Amino acid sequence: MYLTKEVKQEIFKKHGGSENNTGSAEGQIALFTHRISHLTEHLKKNRQDYNTERALVSLVGKRRSLLDYLKKKDIERYRAIVKELGLRK
Repeated sequence: MYLTKEVKQEIFKKHGGSENNTGSAEGQIALFTHRISHLTEHLKKNRQDYNTERALVSLVGKRRSLLDYLKKKDIERYRAIVKELGLRK
């Protein structure tokens, strides 16, 4: 399993501020980015897995919504998370 409890805690500790701050926008964006990269690698090997492709598109949309929210609320936090995760936009 690629997303264990320890991996989630590490992501939230690094981006969310603490392990328990799982609701922060930065932590959620980082978690979605981790899941998106995993699904992208899976789809490179399994091109006809349409259920996974649909889940990937859904995750990208959720991440985009969170990024738009963060951009509207606090542009500095938005710029920091985009730079830290290496996102294009």
